[in-house]
Amino acid sequence: MKKICLVGSSGGHLTHLELLKPFWKQYDRFWVTFPKEDAKSYLKDEKMYPCYYPTNRNLHNLVRNTVLAFKIIKKERPDIIISSGAAVAVPFFYIGKLFGAKTIYVEVFDRVDAPTLTGKLVYPITDLFIVQWESMKKIYPKAKNFGGIF
Repeated sequence: MKKICLVGSSGGHLTHLELLKPFWKQYDRFWVTFPKEDAKSYLKDEKMYPCYYPTNRNLHNLVRNTVLAFKIIKKERPDIIISSGAAVAVPFFYIGKLFGAKTIYVEVFDRVDAPTLTGKLVYPITDLFIVQWESMKKIYPKAKNFGGIF
C-alpha cells in the first residue's frame, strides 16, 4: 500500500489538504504541520509530526525544517508527498525527491493571477502541479487545472 505524507501549515493550508480526503483516506499516511490548536484538534486521530514555525522568510526555521524533513522522510519513506503550502512544504518536496517520492502540489484557491512563493519554489521539481483557475496556467504552463476543490 502506498504511503502518503501530507505537509502544510495549519489553518487554510490544512483545510485544503482536508478537502482532498476522498483521495488520501484509503492510504497509510502521516501529516507534518504546525503544532497549533486547529491542527492538533483536527489531526487528533492521525499520525502527525510537528514542524517549526514561523516559516515565511525565516531562514533559521527553514534549516530546522530541512533537517526535520530528512529525518522524517528517511524514517517514513513516503511514496507521495502532497501539499498546498506554505513554506514548510519546500524542504519536504526537495528531500522527498532525493528519496524517490512523487510530489503533488495544489496551488491555493485564492491565487487567480499571481503565484505563491512556495509554488514558485516547488514547481520545477513537482510531479503533478495543480491549479484551481485556468488563468494560473499562464504562470505554471505544465500545471493541471482541476478546478476549485471547495
